[in-house]
Amino acid sequence: MTKFSDLALDPRVLQAVSESGYEIPTPIQAQAIPHALNGRDVLGIAQTGTGKTASFTLPMITLLGQGRARARMPRSLVLAPTRELAAQVAESFETYARHTKLTKALLIGGVAFGEQDKLIDRGVDVLIATPGRLLDHFERGKLLLTGVQIMVVDEADRMLDMGFIPDIERIFQLTPFTRQTMFYSATMAPEIERITNTFLTNPARIEVARQATASETIEQALISFTPTRKDRSFAEKRAVLRALIRAEGEGCTNGIVFCNRKMDVDVVAKSLKAHGFNAAPIHGDLDQSQRTRTLDAFREGELHILVASDVAARGLDIPAVSHVFNFDVPSHPEDYIHRIGRTGRAGRAGKAFTIAVPMDDKYLKAIESLVKREIPRGALPEGLDLAEAGSDRPREERPARGGRDRDRDRERGGRGRERERKPHAEIAPTAPFVAEPAQQPEAPLREERRDEPRAAAAAPRDRREPRERREDRRDDRRDRREDGSSVTGMGDHVPDFILRSFKIAAPSRDLAEDEAPAEGAEG
Repeated sequence: MTKFSDLALDPRVLQAVSESGYEIPTPIQAQAIPHALNGRDVLGIAQTGTGKTASFTLPMITLLGQGRARARMPRSLVLAPTRELAAQVAESFETYARHTKLTKALLIGGVAFGEQDKLIDRGVDVLIATPGRLLDHFERGKLLLTGVQIMVVDEADRMLDMGFIPDIERIFQLTPFTRQTMFYSATMAPEIERITNTFLTNPARIEVARQATASETIEQALISFTPTRKDRSFAEKRAVLRALIRAEGEGCTNGIVFCNRKMDVDVVAKSLKAHGFNAAPIHGDLDQSQRTRTLDAFREGELHILVASDVAARGLDIPAVSHVFNFDVPSHPEDYIHRIGRTGRAGRAGKAFTIAVPMDDKYLKAIESLVKREIPRGALPEGLDLAEAGSDRPREERPARGGRDRDRDRERGGRGRERERKPHAEIAPTAPFVAEPAQQPEAPLREERRDEPRAAAAAPRDRREPRERREDRRDDRRDRREDGSSVTGMGDHVPDFILRSFKIAAPSRDLAEDEAPAEGAEG
């Protein structure tokens, strides 16, 4: 049986591995490390939880033992799809390089650029980054990739799912052609295979497990039910989840609940907390410091249930997860493998429950086709009444009179019920409020009739029509003549030139003679 001491690793690395309690490498470690130490490109295909991280960190530390990094020019580069996975790789380097003088930097989103720039300026041997943040530093002129000797792409199939493949191709083009490349993926999609054929040179292909297979130490169960009503499906799935956790009792020391959407992660976590479970959400929209605190609490046992999106399906290295609950059936079959792979790690036993409704049948068929087996069916927990599953509030806290309208009326102090008792006919319409015009001193107001001479405007004030009639006539936008005809649109004032009459004079004799045709012109 192969041991770490047989793999020609640096003695300082072997010492760190021994202090961590490891003696026998996993299959992918035993096969990949010798090729990596010989400087050959490596293409590793293995499911999650098989020890892929150590299979490239241990030879990297050995190969980088000689040499020194220059400012802004890292000697090696590790790309990870998520912040959590990048942080896990960084922790692995800290563990196995503790007896060396190698330096590292972690470039992930959610952290200020200033601290990361300081680390890069001092020079680092190992740069661990997510693709987006790495390109941000490069475009700001803070980073050069021309000194990269070893490049690692971890969880390449997850990179494909998250849309990072164009960024990966660009980063490959920014690194030297002579680099050593180690490429790891759980599955080999056609796009992944195209990249490996383009950027890897005669790689050593290592496949330690059949693609997309679940560990034999995981006990799987599918809980399928039909909701009582279509609009109650989400609420009843939450009730089934709570019943499953309670049914496991003390056997569920900790668990991860996976949802397809970020908004559902928050709702499910809030529902569990409302029913007395120690639960917290984690997804990509949360602040990085909050995500770190939540993961630390889950690792240390302070948090019992972690509700996560698929962003955490890769990169959660927590060996002692007893249960995984798929609140939603994943739309991508590969995600099912990675979700349930969070339990049953390192030879431990684990359980994985999947909650499904009739609309999930097409996704279940795709999963079972991928894993080449049927997921065992399970029964709903005993004592679960779906008819009582419509509220996220514990039963003892629910009001005696159900219904959202009655709850709302209670909060209003019963005012809503009083309005319901009062017929609509008794509610008198409220008269519109009309403000009284302010008393103002009368001022001379010039009013002219369009058919009167202009001198009429200078008539004595007492001979004019009353003020009320003038205001009424002003409001009416039509001015009528004495004969009943009307002039529209001229307002209260008519210019003088409109009232004048014009006569066209007969043409002069000279002009008439000029315009007459000359005699004898014809013929």
